[in-house]
Amino acid sequence: MPYVTVGQENTEPIQIYYEDHGSGPPVVLIHGYPLSGQSWEKIVPPLKEEHRIVTYDRRGFGKSSQPGSGYDYDTFTSDFNILMETLDIRDAVLIGHSMGTGEITRYLGQYGSDRVRRAVMLSPLAPFLLKTDDNPEGVDGAVFEGAKETAAKDRPLWIKQFFDLFFNVEDTMGDRVSQEAWNAHWNVGITASPTATYACVDSWLTDFREDVGQIDVPLLAVQGTADKVLPFESTGKRLPPLVKDLKLVPLEGAPHSIPWTHADECNAAIKDFMDE
Repeated sequence: MPYVTVGQENTEPIQIYYEDHGSGPPVVLIHGYPLSGQSWEKIVPPLKEEHRIVTYDRRGFGKSSQPGSGYDYDTFTSDFNILMETLDIRDAVLIGHSMGTGEITRYLGQYGSDRVRRAVMLSPLAPFLLKTDDNPEGVDGAVFEGAKETAAKDRPLWIKQFFDLFFNVEDTMGDRVSQEAWNAHWNVGITASPTATYACVDSWLTDFREDVGQIDVPLLAVQGTADKVLPFESTGKRLPPLVKDLKLVPLEGAPHSIPWTHADECNAAIKDFMDE
């Protein structure tokens, strides 16, 4: 299996698992929490006929190494940069979901856009999720402390509660998501590192406001207005005045899990954006 080595912990290399298929202009897809590159199965098919498709598993998740540290966006983005350089990916379209939009934001903010042509954020994390005195639109910190408490006490329960929010199951189960699809997501999430599952909650509170202002490529943001994981009012809705060239597509009543529940809508928006 293909891996890129991004560091070392004691006697073990830290390796990032990736898949690299097809030919044409490259598209790199960055998954959400607590999933892996497998989560893109409804987004890849419309792209694969004309593009080189690269997916990877963030450290701590999927088939990548599960080190005891490094679950912050400076490290995640350094891992991503090593992948981009090792595979010599250029003129790429980056597509991220949820946590994956954090790597895109920090990468463009700190590493620049020399290798990037366009970017797509599905259920974006930026600009700054935590409510503070200078960020009153954010979410109260007690919400994240409660999530960490549950993740530490009973991780399987936390994963169950998270995916119920992820899918807005009371609205979508049996319609836009089957019980089997919910189970499949849970099965991937439960294999993630317990350390990563807990530590990544703090990473959601990264302040991306400076990074957002540095984005200098066309950006598409697609988000459900009923997103219960990253509330639209605190995230995507705030991006238009902060990004130089942004197209925002709200999906009325859609949950956080739009790459699955609203894949057709996401694919149509991505196609229109890439054809511009």
